Amino acid sequence: MSAPLRIAVDAMGGDRAPDEIVAGACQAVDALGVEVLLFGTADAIAPLLPGGAAPAGVTVVPCSEVIEMHDDPARSVRTRKDASVVRAAEAVRDGAADAMVGAGNTGATMASALLRYGRIRGTARPAIAVPIPVPFGRPHLLVDAGATVDASPEWLVQFARMGRAYARLRLGVEEPTVGLLSNGEEPGKGDDLRKQTFAMLEGEAWFTGNAEGRDFMTGRPDVIVTDGFTGNVALKSMESALKAAAGLVFTVLGSTDETRAAAEVVTGPLLQAVSDYLDPDTIGGGALLGVDGVCIISHGSSSARAIVNAIGLAADCVRGGIVARLKEAVADAG
Repeated sequence: MSAPLRIAVDAMGGDRAPDEIVAGACQAVDALGVEVLLFGTADAIAPLLPGGAAPAGVTVVPCSEVIEMHDDPARSVRTRKDASVVRAAEAVRDGAADAMVGAGNTGATMASALLRYGRIRGTARPAIAVPIPVPFGRPHLLVDAGATVDASPEWLVQFARMGRAYARLRLGVEEPTVGLLSNGEEPGKGDDLRKQTFAMLEGEAWFTGNAEGRDFMTGRPDVIVTDGFTGNVALKSMESALKAAAGLVFTVLGSTDETRAAAEVVTGPLLQAVSDYLDPDTIGGGALLGVDGVCIISHGSSSARAIVNAIGLAADCVRGGIVARLKEAVADAG
């Protein structure tokens, strides 16, 4: 039997760290059959472990520094050599771990992977690929969800190719389609970035043209490509809208004795199931495409459940050979 995969986890990253991160990591060992390396401050992690000691499959790697959410990502990664997220990336680079997961400062997680792993040869910039849930259907992907804020047309084309490679693994689609996020479906819509990118993509059989904001959560196309600034705004807008809609529905259901009774018997369990499906914690995180190793970036407010799912996603990416797939996609474009 092959040895279990080893996933490096930044225990100090995230709004709910280290409590939820450590809990999720310990749960993942039992649920997924992986080993976990927890990078962080030993004194903060130890009280959160069962009996104060690391259980089988969990190894605590002490680090003396932490990069906080408000810290400058690039400068912190370069100067804080013993930061938990930096050490986690180094573990992957050095072969001590197969992948890393971080829920902290997104820029620092990305910079750690980029500076320690290096880029896949031929890629210009990394991109974050995040699944967008589709009610009663297969999710689709948003690329880029926040890695490269200022992008060029050539980079968006590269994101499209990497997004297709990831969609084959993540979505199980053999020939994924790609749409370009714009403010209208007509070819002439959008700013200069969108117009130039459209012209570079329109000869590809898998390119479906412009996609609009209303196309999110419909499942069409399989991959929606945009720059990291627009993508991050779109992602957070959807998350906020879903939370507001769920809150409204559950408030209405609890407004009278009659609605509460109906919710307990019929609608409540059904709506809870839908709410769970749309919960970002179910997704676990986004994959950082373009770096020469597996890096999963989780939501800043990740719960233990989200960390379990992020570790599972990291393992799936390793087993599915995502880095090799991305290298092939980039090489074929050249």
